[in-house]
Amino acid sequence: MSTYHAGSLAVQELLGVRDRAEHVGRSLGQDIKPVAAAFLQLQPLLVVGAADPATGRVCASALTGAPGFVRATGPRQMSVVTGRRSCSRPEGVQGTARATTDSRHPNDDPLATALETPGTRIGTIALDPRTRRRMRLNGRLRPTPRGFAVEADQVFSNCPKYIQRRNSYETLADREPGSTRRLTELDPRTTEFIRSADTFFLATAHPGGADVSHRGGNPGFVQVTSPRELTWPDYPGNAMFLTLGNLRADPRAGLLFLDWTTGTTLQLTGEARAEFTAAGERDVRFTLTEARWTPAALPLRWSTPEYSPANPDIAR
Repeated sequence: MSTYHAGSLAVQELLGVRDRAEHVGRSLGQDIKPVAAAFLQLQPLLVVGAADPATGRVCASALTGAPGFVRATGPRQMSVVTGRRSCSRPEGVQGTARATTDSRHPNDDPLATALETPGTRIGTIALDPRTRRRMRLNGRLRPTPRGFAVEADQVFSNCPKYIQRRNSYETLADREPGSTRRLTELDPRTTEFIRSADTFFLATAHPGGADVSHRGGNPGFVQVTSPRELTWPDYPGNAMFLTLGNLRADPRAGLLFLDWTTGTTLQLTGEARAEFTAAGERDVRFTLTEARWTPAALPLRWSTPEYSPANPDIAR
């Protein structure tokens, strides 16, 4: 039985990388190895993606907390403290997680219901800009008294390509998040926010689960082509084509842009499709359904980036 579903297999066949994908796919497993557990324990940020049970829209959200708020609690289980249900804290965890909206109003987040619904298929990614490492864990969610746990279906790491190094961060304990604005079209402020971004996170879904991936490049790699449409190049990666395969099977997508210096977030939900050229290059085109802009949503403030040497130059 193949590691991949029909969507990923179709993209791999189209691009002639099936043999390579089968080789790389051996890295996919269900176990959280000790090195991965140690990595999770150090992270102040976790990005999650899922479909909203009420609307069916796929969204991506960020959760933050003191290191230890996300950790392995079994060989195939990750637990996350969100503070949605209880103010009690597990041993070793200082504080509770905060969603992309003010933690005093967690239901403002588009994934609030999904994160409290048993059996939600969820994708997660922990990315550490300090070390340029990332780890993805996808599975089924189970609510817990302090947040939720995920029983892993897939656990794997990616190479450091296209991750911008940020050497340090600080946490603002008494920040005041701004009010969330909902938009059906991008305005000048959100347009400029996207055009200046060097990183975003992309949530997708397929019949058997959900996934969140990282996309990075030099500022300008994401283009806003109209108030409801953006596009970006799909840079060469590991040849598994999990994300493009998901989009081939199900066009629903959620994007999360964040300002690493102010904590502002921009969440987009809509549909995306990949466009392929004869030379094997591809772009992804995203059509917006709704956007949510939240100033100072996250308490983390990261240092100035050192751009990845793998980033292609941006044509001006």
